[in-house]
Amino acid sequence: MKLSLGFSPCPNDTFIFDALVNKKINTEGMEFDVVLEDIQTLNEWSNQEKLDITKLSFPAFFTNHHKYEMLNSGAALGKGVGPLLIAKRMVNVPDIAHSSIAIPGEQTTANFLLSFAFPMAKNKTPVLFSSIEDAVLLEKFDLGVIIHENRFTYQQKGLIKICDLGEVWEERQKAPIPLGCIACKSSLDPELRAVIDSLIKKSVEYAFAHYPEITPYTRQHAQAMDENVMRQHIQLYVNNYSVDLGEDGKKAIEQLQKVYNSLLSPQ
Repeated sequence: MKLSLGFSPCPNDTFIFDALVNKKINTEGMEFDVVLEDIQTLNEWSNQEKLDITKLSFPAFFTNHHKYEMLNSGAALGKGVGPLLIAKRMVNVPDIAHSSIAIPGEQTTANFLLSFAFPMAKNKTPVLFSSIEDAVLLEKFDLGVIIHENRFTYQQKGLIKICDLGEVWEERQKAPIPLGCIACKSSLDPELRAVIDSLIKKSVEYAFAHYPEITPYTRQHAQAMDENVMRQHIQLYVNNYSVDLGEDGKKAIEQLQKVYNSLLSPQ
């Protein structure tokens, strides 16, 4: 059987899926049509159920929970992993209300955490995540919300941190930050979903067993990224929750969904 599989080209995702898509593990007869795209594109595609298996930001998963089932493996969840609000020069909190802000997508967890920390931030524009640093540097926006490897590079470009949005969540909620999950179409047979879940878990375990090796697959999709940044990226975003969410991970996701729903509800 061949299924479509979508995830980002970022080192954490290619690290997780390398063994699966390149058949370094026994795939039990499963074949995958792999698509690598930025997270907001994957989020948008989930609205049309374009992919059988896909990485999703949690707000996108919450929106499409009737279309997709979350898997236990492959998730990005933890402490100290949240997005950062950055700028070219210092911006005071009251000024955020009328500042222009580049975000990596409307359905991203990063955008949700921005709204959670600064509800008055309304002047937001979706921008490809890898272009946000430069957009702020060129003063196309006053502020930017950065994710992925940009956490490790913004200071080198002369940008400053205004707020660690993940830190705000952790301090207020006393819980780890759920960023994204792997989800399968609900229409797939439950037994097939279980097989897919098991294969992803084995793929992550294989990757950990061979770390700190950076494979050609990860290098290929990381483009010109420095190897040290690749390792920082993997070490930050891939952890025990990526192998199996467990009860703590599931509770953190339930907590996020409760807050997400409350922010959507009319006041």
